[in-house]
Amino acid sequence: MQQLTKMQQRYFAKDEAAMEYFGAQLLLAMQHQGVVYLAGDLGMGKTTLSRGVIRAAGHQGNVKSPTYTLVEPYEQEGGTIYHFDLYRLMDPEELEYMGIRDYFSDTSLCLVEWPDKGEGLLPEADLLVTLEVQAQGRVIIWEAHTQKGRVAADNLNKQLLLQ
Repeated sequence: MQQLTKMQQRYFAKDEAAMEYFGAQLLLAMQHQGVVYLAGDLGMGKTTLSRGVIRAAGHQGNVKSPTYTLVEPYEQEGGTIYHFDLYRLMDPEELEYMGIRDYFSDTSLCLVEWPDKGEGLLPEADLLVTLEVQAQGRVIIWEAHTQKGRVAADNLNKQLLLQ
């Protein structure tokens, strides 16, 4: 088994538009498939980033945080995007009751906010994306956790260099 060296890469998002732009680039890099964990404190922009992904896939309506429903599906031409917000999850076992395993397939892209709340039941992330405050904006840090994530991270880095 090949050892995956974890390298962090960074992008500075100066505002909401830059955050959504990063989301659009993330969709392309992930090729509409895989598992992306979104980490960061409250108010860091995880949902804004997710909105960028979902709108880039072709969704025209609102994109809100599924804080109370836990998951919001977006069926698009390129496949289904599942946006999870596990902030209010009290026990990871609750995920079993909602059939969590059915959401993670080879034809879906799963964006998971607050993945630590589902620890032990969620599949490994292909890419971990962490948001932190920097000056008036956010620094977005991404790190591959699988070979698929490595390809996506490399693609994302190339795409952002071309901007």
